[in-house]
Amino acid sequence: MMAGMTPTALALRHLQKSFGAVKALDDVTLDVRRGEFLTLLGQSGSGKSTLLMMVAGFLDPDSGEVDLDGQSLLNVPAHRRSIGVVFQSYALFPHLNVRENIGFALAMRDVPASEIERRVGRMVELMRLGPYAGNFPYQLSGGQQQRVALARALVFEPPLLLLDEPLGALDRVLREEMKLELRRIHSELGTTMVFVTHDQDEALVLSDRIAVMRQGRIEQLDSPTAIYHHPISRFVASFLGESNFIPVALKSVNDGTATVVLGDRSLAGVAIAEPFTGNDAALFLRPESIGLCNPDDGLIAALVEDIIFEGAVTRYMLRFGDQRIVAKLMGRGGAVRPHVGKRVGLRWDTGDTRLFGSASADAV
Repeated sequence: MMAGMTPTALALRHLQKSFGAVKALDDVTLDVRRGEFLTLLGQSGSGKSTLLMMVAGFLDPDSGEVDLDGQSLLNVPAHRRSIGVVFQSYALFPHLNVRENIGFALAMRDVPASEIERRVGRMVELMRLGPYAGNFPYQLSGGQQQRVALARALVFEPPLLLLDEPLGALDRVLREEMKLELRRIHSELGTTMVFVTHDQDEALVLSDRIAVMRQGRIEQLDSPTAIYHHPISRFVASFLGESNFIPVALKSVNDGTATVVLGDRSLAGVAIAEPFTGNDAALFLRPESIGLCNPDDGLIAALVEDIIFEGAVTRYMLRFGDQRIVAKLMGRGGAVRPHVGKRVGLRWDTGDTRLFGSASADAV
């Protein structure tokens, strides 16, 4: 993870881009630190791929600035930016074997043959492609083809690597393998990487920081841990991970925290995530933050409506008045294992909660 005052590699300033009446980017400003793995996370149409294509040089901004290592990239064509790009489609040359595909970018730059051989050999070793170095793309699995595409983008040692949904075409097992491979490769090379995805798990596993995008803007930029546990908007809380929003009444506010009323209980010290008006609010709580206990020992008591075994996690579907609450416990559950139709106590730490306004419009 990044620490201290790491120099900025990529600086984006007040980027604007519209396609007709649609504003794809709306005043985006972002610094990517040297050696960082930064993920642009968002729904389709949030602007994340538009932003990546602008950095790569495939799109021009309507206004704003794109600087790499202190030099403006505006008016620099894509092929002269020396930026590595990996797409969801591998785009390998079918008539070239693994070594030839990897070395293609170097050959186009008139790099001496001996240096091409050295760099390609290093990439083959780094990507663990040794047994397949003479194979053609049709002889490779999806994961192997993606590693070749990564090697081809990295072999000329670019200062920046852009990855646009690179794992999207892989099946679930291969995606899991490639996530770990990307972590390893980034750790070994230290290349600055900007990764676009709509997949929350990919963002959480891979990133030093995540920029959550919405409607052409960056909604929140922070570490995966901070964004997951301390979202600053109801949209971020809902989009990244699974969330409970439990209606509460606001009792008092004191220096950024609140006391709220839930059922017949007052809960003090709840952090206020975003400003809101009125006394109706919603308590944000992740399902895995909820513990089960005897009904009389919990902060509230709820009815067990369903229990779903999901392997590593057991999901409890609970009913508190008109509110559905989801709790997730590792394995088969904790010491208290209620049955469907029984009442159970729910408890959690105040530090695991955040307070949002009651309106649900931003939760979708």
